[in-house]
Amino acid sequence: MYDLIILGGGPGGYHAAGLAAKAGLKTTLFEKRSLGGVCLNEGCIPSKALLHSAKIFDYAKGEGAKYGVNCKEAALDYPAAVARKDKVVATLITGIESTLTKAGVEIIRELGVIKGKAAGGFQVEAAGKGYTARYLLICTGSEPVIPPIKGIEAAMQSRDILALTEIPRTLAVIGGGVIGLEMASLFNSAGSKVTVYEMTDKVAGPFDREISDALQKVYEKKGVAFKLGTAVGDVAALGVEKTLCCVGRKPAITGFGLEALSIPVQKGAVLTDEFMKTGVPGVFAAGDVNGKYMLAHTAYREAEVAVNNILGRRDMMEYHAIPTVIYTNPEAAGIGHTLESAKEQGIAATETKLPLYHSGRYLAENEGGNGVCKLVWSGNRLIGGHILGNPASEIVSTLSALLYRETSAEQIKKIIFPHPTVAEIIKEAVYHA
Repeated sequence: MYDLIILGGGPGGYHAAGLAAKAGLKTTLFEKRSLGGVCLNEGCIPSKALLHSAKIFDYAKGEGAKYGVNCKEAALDYPAAVARKDKVVATLITGIESTLTKAGVEIIRELGVIKGKAAGGFQVEAAGKGYTARYLLICTGSEPVIPPIKGIEAAMQSRDILALTEIPRTLAVIGGGVIGLEMASLFNSAGSKVTVYEMTDKVAGPFDREISDALQKVYEKKGVAFKLGTAVGDVAALGVEKTLCCVGRKPAITGFGLEALSIPVQKGAVLTDEFMKTGVPGVFAAGDVNGKYMLAHTAYREAEVAVNNILGRRDMMEYHAIPTVIYTNPEAAGIGHTLESAKEQGIAATETKLPLYHSGRYLAENEGGNGVCKLVWSGNRLIGGHILGNPASEIVSTLSALLYRETSAEQIKKIIFPHPTVAEIIKEAVYHA
């Protein structure tokens, strides 16, 4: 008899397992594949490792000349970059397993399937063996959306493209969201002729339109072609060596026995409240499976909320300050409302916009950069922030803290930012409001 059974070893699952075990709960985690889920094995980490190699190569093959650094005969050893990526992933997986084991988590490398209620809790079966626990946490993650396109079975998914060891001469990317743009960036730097196909009239999904348009122009100058408002009908008709399909992901809810407990599902996702509770007492869900924000950092926080409530510590999930990053070169990041989304929700909002060259650090490190910082306000309260330029992924962490605390302009003015940092642009933008 366990206190907690967790289905799925992705960010939400393994983080919850560690927290629960450290708090004294007898915890078991079921994961048939590698620990780390999509993020560690086919998303966040492997893509960033390869994108970093691509960024170094960009500087070596010509961009470094802007800074007085010239390299002759620079070459990208892509198989070596992939080998390094694999090493990074393996190191992190080993670290997660070691941490969980030391915390006392029992890791079962099988598919756990819910069988129903049992005396004192819930029953899960794996490889013909039954397990019972007082609480159940569903962290089964997500899976790729496969659109009804002729020949789509020949296209790669993110896991496939990150495993390539040779650079395709031509690459079609179906989907201009975060994953599509990052892979377009990677293979453009590596030497592929890349074309991005996107059904809507803009890339980067709900990102601030001005920033997504600016990012598109950066990559058009680098040679990436964009076909917006274009629905692909036949993969073969694209006439390219390789095709990547990345039109989105959907919660993974089938094959885990959710129906055995009649767990409520809405729009293809497990329905959860702000306490991460499902409609079945004692059953919680966190991460991509609830379909709210399919981001690893959201799953981490949802896992914390779920475990805290299992332990009797009241905790609530808040979704108004969750950042999103596109790790292209330059990076783009956003959090909270855009001016457009605020107005769509009837919020009287204003916007402050300031070029990043107002930051001395940015100007020193980004020759010819066209970065921008945009802050969105409801009265005197910050409700959104959006950045184009390196290192947007780090700056947005500051914005996350400010939005979470619903910080006012006057409060931001009192914060002392280290100088010189690009993050100072936030305070500069407030003074330019």
